[in-house]
Amino acid sequence: MELEELTITQIHRGLTKREFSARELTEAFLDRIERFDKKISAFLTVTKDISLRQAKKIDELVSRNEEIPILAGIPFAIKDVILVEGVKCTAGSKILENYIAPYDATCIKKLKSQGAIILGKTNLDEFAMGSSTEHSAFFPTKNPHDLSRVPGGSSGGSAAAVAANFCSFALGSDTCGSIRQPAAFCGVVGLKPTYGAVSRYGLIAMASSLDQIGPITKTVEDARIVFEAISGKDPLDSTSVQYPISNIQYPISNLRIGVPKEYFTCPVGSRMDSYGAKGIDPEVEKIVRSAIQKYEKAGAKIEEISIPYSTHHSLATYYLIMPSEVSANLARYDGIKYGYSTVDQKTEKPKNLMDVYLKSRGEGFGKEVKRRIMLGTYALSAGYYDAYYLKAQKVRTLIIKNFEKAFEKVDVIMTPTTPTPAFFLGEKTQDPLSMYLSDIYMAAVSLAGLPAISIPCGKVAPHHFENRHNTRDKFNRAKYGRGQSGGGLPVGLQIIAKPFEEEKILTIADLFKKL
Repeated sequence: MELEELTITQIHRGLTKREFSARELTEAFLDRIERFDKKISAFLTVTKDISLRQAKKIDELVSRNEEIPILAGIPFAIKDVILVEGVKCTAGSKILENYIAPYDATCIKKLKSQGAIILGKTNLDEFAMGSSTEHSAFFPTKNPHDLSRVPGGSSGGSAAAVAANFCSFALGSDTCGSIRQPAAFCGVVGLKPTYGAVSRYGLIAMASSLDQIGPITKTVEDARIVFEAISGKDPLDSTSVQYPISNIQYPISNLRIGVPKEYFTCPVGSRMDSYGAKGIDPEVEKIVRSAIQKYEKAGAKIEEISIPYSTHHSLATYYLIMPSEVSANLARYDGIKYGYSTVDQKTEKPKNLMDVYLKSRGEGFGKEVKRRIMLGTYALSAGYYDAYYLKAQKVRTLIIKNFEKAFEKVDVIMTPTTPTPAFFLGEKTQDPLSMYLSDIYMAAVSLAGLPAISIPCGKVAPHHFENRHNTRDKFNRAKYGRGQSGGGLPVGLQIIAKPFEEEKILTIADLFKKL
């Protein structure tokens, strides 16, 4: 096994036994990024000098026989919406193209204190708004399993980096599936913690009542290690919460799994691409149901449940609440104090405030960001607030209550992470509604602030999609080429629990490899 393929625990063991040095490990990852990221485009910035300096410090500790934390010497990547002091942080946007972060995000401080090694910043949809990483202002990222397809979004660069073995783990942010969906598309593990479990201080805000930082990893155990390191109360984030992480065992014979029927059907007349009334690709449904049946065969009790408003209603609710918060959060980027502007302050004087905005926001924001700002501004405007935003908040409360009722009967809920595997690059960029629908199974979880994990549970055979989209498949393969894996497209299983039950979903998710 190559160094880049090792898990966090394996790396820790190798470093402490001096089987390899932190520098050797870091150089192996940096070399792999240099050789292969030209095809995948997972990274926006590679911090080679910082990485090697950090590796040197870890090697010095090991040479003195000092005990090192579990994450010491572990190379990781960071979604470029999380601040690292002295490193460029673009949020995937032209408007912040040259912004240098003046301080570390709290989660970065915690990882630095353990000695984790920063490899660089990963690509994303602009300001984390998107489901494919095609809305980055710089370039799209490609799926390592098939270079003609998207890695998901908005944390597509982070998921692709983990899947391509460019890093041991990566940090992402999840507002409506932005960790879980790319994890599913790239065949890796993605944990969206309970809202408040991880400090948002140092995260460039998109929708403040929804954003949450979490890990993308190769294994469930790695996700547990990283989550324990970054979670907890932070005085700099009033929404963060301190709670004990328990090591409670959950015997599978006592496990009650809820399977919501709404996640396998959709209302007549609703728009779900070419998959008919069910709204889910039949191969994805087959793989996910098979994964759930493995738990049943091992002794778990499976119960079909209903969670009203959890799919189509939740997506509509999300796309009213989220843009409203986007409209407020992105108002700060006006080109006056900082940010992109075509105005030369030394030689040119703006005509008026509108001129300042047009030459900053008008040219610095991409199409999708502008669309969401407009949606949010409209929903909050006089005469429409009660009809849209207030009504959406009422539905959000109903969704929370529906989950509470469901968890009276079951311990966890299992669903597909996405209705389809990774779609083609360029397939949905001109159809935003179709793009939004790829998040349909994740929106309710975010609105309710629940923890959820996506784990790989199988692959769709390549011929399944080649037959369905033969012309586009040939076009994209000719343009982008195949990835490093010809074995099919990954499918994700989403496991959901009550607030602050990350340990439960991590334990249950980790059982899957033994079934």
